[in-house]
Parts: sequence; C-alpha cells; structure tokens
Amino acid sequence: KGSFTGAVTDKPGSFEVAQGGTIFLDEIGNLSYENQVKLLRVIQERKIKRIGATKDTSIDVRIVAATNEDLSKAVKEGKFREDLYHRLNEFKIQLSPLRERRDDIMVFADHFLKKANTSLQKDVKSFSSEVSEYLKNYHWHGNLRELANVVKRSVLLTMGDDVLKESLPVEILQSTKDDGLAGVEENKGILKSIAG
Repeated sequence: KGSFTGAVTDKPGSFEVAQGGTIFLDEIGNLSYENQVKLLRVIQERKIKRIGATKDTSIDVRIVAATNEDLSKAVKEGKFREDLYHRLNEFKIQLSPLRERRDDIMVFADHFLKKANTSLQKDVKSFSSEVSEYLKNYHWHGNLRELANVVKRSVLLTMGDDVLKESLPVEILQSTKDDGLAGVEENKGILKSIAG
C-alpha cells in the first residue's frame, strides 16, 4: 500500500499466495535475464521483498517449472543462467510430445470435448470415426494446447451430435493428408530398395 500511485491496498504476490504450497512457473525458458536474477535470489534466499517494502518476507514454497525450451542448450548459448538452471533442475520429468503418445490423443480430446461443451453451453456427444483418425494422425506441434484449441473450435462449429470433418481446421486436414502421402512415398522408396 502506498508504494506507487494507485496502490491503495496491500496485494500479496504469487509467492506469498503459494506460501506452504506449490507455485507453478510455466514457460520458464522465456524469462528475461533480469527476472532470472530475481528468481534465483528468491530460490537461494527463500525470501521475497514486496515493492516498496523495507524488509524481506520469508517463504516456504515448492517450485514446479515447465518449458518447451531445451534449457541445457539455452545455458550453453548464454540465454539462460546456469546457476538458475541447476537450482530448478533438482528433479526432472521429461514428457514425450503428444505425437509420440497416439493412444492418449482421444483420451485428451474427449476431456477437452466435455470442457468445450461446458464453456460453450453445447451438448456435442462425440467425434466421428473419421475425425478421430484425423486427430490421431496429426503431428500436434503445439501439443495439448493445440489439441484443446482445435477441439473447442470444432465444438463451436458443430451443429449436430458429432464433430465432423468439416469442423476441423484446414491445416489438420491438409497436414494429415500430406503426412500420409509422405509415408506412402517413403514406403515406396523402401520397397524399391528391397526390390532393387
């Protein structure tokens, strides 16, 4: 309160709100150098200082961080602080991209279908078998976020009980088609090699 114009009440920050629990820092690889320094200080000293405060506040917070970046490569390139990387990298969970977990795609798609129905106040029941095949065979560069967006968009455009091919974005329809053709060409090449 009073630390800058318009600050009429105290407002706890994220670390204070997470006191005694867990804070999730998404896309940690995108932190600016200045914020990397601040975060490192918080982790090392287990203290924070509010804007305008005269003393530090002790915190007890578990940090879970996620990134799509290769942080070890970012460290080598000087884009991410090595000391912060080692502080955050106490326990690492490597998740495979969605395209490597094809059996999970429809499980997630069904979950996102329910969420989309709730948020859009619709009652779409399921995906047609053709749409399921498109979803299972797409590359999913954006992983779960991309799948969630595609499902929500498809639910919005669906007028009946089932999500049909016409509700899918053109990039999924074209990419899947192209990927399929690429696979056929690769197989032809292998057959030619074996035959030749």
